[in-house]
Amino acid sequence: MTTAARYEDDDRYSGRMEWGLWARLLRHARPYRAPLAVLGSAGLFVAAVDIGVPLLTGRLIDVALAGDRGGELWVWGVAYAAAFSLLALCVWAFIRCAGRTSTGVAYDLRTQGFARLQELPFAYFDARPVGWLVTRLTSDCAKLSSLLPWFLLDLVWGSAMVLGIAGAMLWLDWRLALVVLLIVPPLTLLSWTFQRKLLESSRLVRRAAAILTASYNEELMGVRTTKALVREAGNLEEFQEHSTEMYEHSMRNALQSAVYLPCVMGLGALGVGLALWRGGAAVDAGVSLGTLVAFMQYAALFTMPIQELAERFNQLQAAQAAAERVQGLLDTVPEIRDSDEVRARIAEWAGRERPPNVAVDGGDARIRSVEFKHVDFAYVPGQPVLQGFDLRVEAGQTIALVGATGGGKSTIASLLGRFYEPTGGEIRINGVDYRERGLAWLQSNLSVVLQVPHLFSGTVREAIRYGRLDATDAEVEEAARLVGADAFIRELPEGYAAQVGEGGCRLSTGQRQLVALARAILADPQVFVLDEATSSVDTETERLLQAAVDKVLVGRIAFVIAHRLSTVKNADRILVIDQGRIVEQGTHGELLAQGGRYAELYRGKLAKVEGELLARRG
Repeated sequence: MTTAARYEDDDRYSGRMEWGLWARLLRHARPYRAPLAVLGSAGLFVAAVDIGVPLLTGRLIDVALAGDRGGELWVWGVAYAAAFSLLALCVWAFIRCAGRTSTGVAYDLRTQGFARLQELPFAYFDARPVGWLVTRLTSDCAKLSSLLPWFLLDLVWGSAMVLGIAGAMLWLDWRLALVVLLIVPPLTLLSWTFQRKLLESSRLVRRAAAILTASYNEELMGVRTTKALVREAGNLEEFQEHSTEMYEHSMRNALQSAVYLPCVMGLGALGVGLALWRGGAAVDAGVSLGTLVAFMQYAALFTMPIQELAERFNQLQAAQAAAERVQGLLDTVPEIRDSDEVRARIAEWAGRERPPNVAVDGGDARIRSVEFKHVDFAYVPGQPVLQGFDLRVEAGQTIALVGATGGGKSTIASLLGRFYEPTGGEIRINGVDYRERGLAWLQSNLSVVLQVPHLFSGTVREAIRYGRLDATDAEVEEAARLVGADAFIRELPEGYAAQVGEGGCRLSTGQRQLVALARAILADPQVFVLDEATSSVDTETERLLQAAVDKVLVGRIAFVIAHRLSTVKNADRILVIDQGRIVEQGTHGELLAQGGRYAELYRGKLAKVEGELLARRG
């Protein structure tokens, strides 16, 4: 898949500010209405103090020049000190409230984003690298949560300041005020011109950052393969291409920001210069020096909220790319989910005591049969993997799936677990389309053991208990004994308390397989899928495992996918799958007697094993 295709979600938005998007994001701040209200109020008070200080300054100057009459200078001095005390209190209040809101929104966004990722089907992750998703829950969420409260503060404070200062200047001298306000039209035009440029470059920066993070993740996960194939130089070259793209977009964005803000500051300085030019004539016309000083302070202050608002607006445009990505994730509707009818039944039974034979969705709790009825499936439209696939399995039966790689064996198991859904036909449980049953109920009754199992970081005991979190230590150890894992676990320095490492890296592949089998058995599923589950263990361990699995599968529906044909000889039915179709089926003995595809595969595997034995003896 090309880079452009893998990141197509980042290119679906227009190049303008999407205020509707920000309105949806603001909903995440609703739980923090109280601190936001304090934040906005503090911003108004700070603006009031900032607007009042020049008037106090001008009054102090006029009183001092006229001579202190009756301690008036002292009164204005106390008012001046009180204003700055109020300013300090308001600053403390909005820093505290902004911090609380920012932390809370970040927590909520990450929690909701992670919850949505848990709901999405395999197909979503097939098309998106892990690192690309990680940036949404880390840097994107952090960028948004840190911006929202401060943008609100500056919006309230800055708007109040601009309006208040403009009003104060008009009240002091409307002619001078109009001269200063001449900078507003060019400032508006400047902001409009830079808006689209900054937004476009910001989105490209975020997109490049996602690609770079995905590259980090992929290269670190595959470091063993890289070293085994001596691909360090090639990987570095590919990484440098991504890094160069990030550098170029970042430099473009930084250059635009570097030009934009000085332009705003220059227009503000122009307003001050005009006020100073016209102010000299005003003093000659009888305006007091204190009034002129106050006016000049206002003219200088007038640029400050504009600069702050311009910078926040710049940050808002830079953050829109992050907002699009985070909200895009939260708005993603899982393609595989419970229907409204199923959710209604689950809700109906949620508050009632259920009989043992009734599942959480109100259906039969026991899986008696699974049927694939004319099932079609394609990962990519026009490239079918299964076509008209039919199969019926009863409880207690073990079905083995064999055949060439890419024939559709693992796809059958994935469809059974509803990790994907058929593009045609139906899969029925007890005669009912499984889309009419609860998704969580179905998947909680299914255990899958893969060829390369994944173990989460933690102890061996925790890795096994992941299959059923309420299991006791005795139940965990019994599951380990059942699959033959107890012996090697007790030989570890810390036994069941030993750390498995990230992905189980501290255990051998065979040991990880045994732990994964114990984890699956502990979950006590009604449907068991073993996808090459014994391919990573030696022949003796495989024999012990097979004996244990035969006991576990009694009364359950089981699907065994294997290239080692020795593991499928005891299956009730063996299906030879080729290009998504069943080309042969029967027991081990029946298929050998037919002398067809299975017999050919079996003889080939047997010859290979005999050759290996002879080579070892030689």
